[in-house]
Amino acid sequence: MNSPTEEPTWLRRALIAFAFIHVALMIILPFASVIAQACSDGIATFTRTFGSRDTIHAIKLTLLIALIAVPLNTLVGIAIAWGFTHVKIPGKRTLLALLDLPFSISPVVVGFLFILLLGKHGLFGGWLEARGIKVIFAFPGLLIATLFVTMPYIAKELIPLMDGRGREEEEAARLLGAGWWRIFWKITFPEIKWGLLYGIILCTARSMGEFGAVAVVSGNIRGRTNTLPLHVEALFQDGDLPAASAAASVLAILGIVSLVARTITDIKAKAKN
Repeated sequence: MNSPTEEPTWLRRALIAFAFIHVALMIILPFASVIAQACSDGIATFTRTFGSRDTIHAIKLTLLIALIAVPLNTLVGIAIAWGFTHVKIPGKRTLLALLDLPFSISPVVVGFLFILLLGKHGLFGGWLEARGIKVIFAFPGLLIATLFVTMPYIAKELIPLMDGRGREEEEAARLLGAGWWRIFWKITFPEIKWGLLYGIILCTARSMGEFGAVAVVSGNIRGRTNTLPLHVEALFQDGDLPAASAAASVLAILGIVSLVARTITDIKAKAKN
């Protein structure tokens, strides 16, 4: 018999069944469909797709953007988190709300804003053009858009960790003459390393999978500004569904790898605490 504070057995089972069905329909089934379509012609589809010069360029461009954006956002995220938790900043709540802007604004709108700022007829476009600097429809635009949409991930992970761990050990080390770098590396970093890794994984996954903002500022120029997500869309628009599925399967697998890595880091962090 259920206690008065427990849900009925049938309700618990119904909720569990609903959750499994929802996950199956919304996650597993679409993923399985992509893999099945990619494998419909066997290995030939993958050979043709990943032997294409445009696909190779899209993969290289995606990796290059991630290799630049993630380390930069890691440094920025650590600096923001340290500043928010160790420095008295007026209007801290407002600044924290602004940190959420990349989450709340549509990526398409983000791309459009950068065109208004950095495009040929934008606010700074004339100044940039006069100096031969091309941002929109070029690599710098892709990188800037990716940096913006992925910027909060690491900072948002670290701020609660740094804020909740206390400052006693840091203050003691400072009184003993330790510099800020030694304090961070020896005292702060060991306490936040799993959260930092978690944020880096999220940042990497988003930077490699970003579509909306990058699509607006890229111009969708094949072999030049198409990242892998944009290349998948281009193949789909061409009606080459097997090739689009093959390229999309790479992103899907990367997503699964990220999910597994996130789960492991979460378990490690909970075990430490």
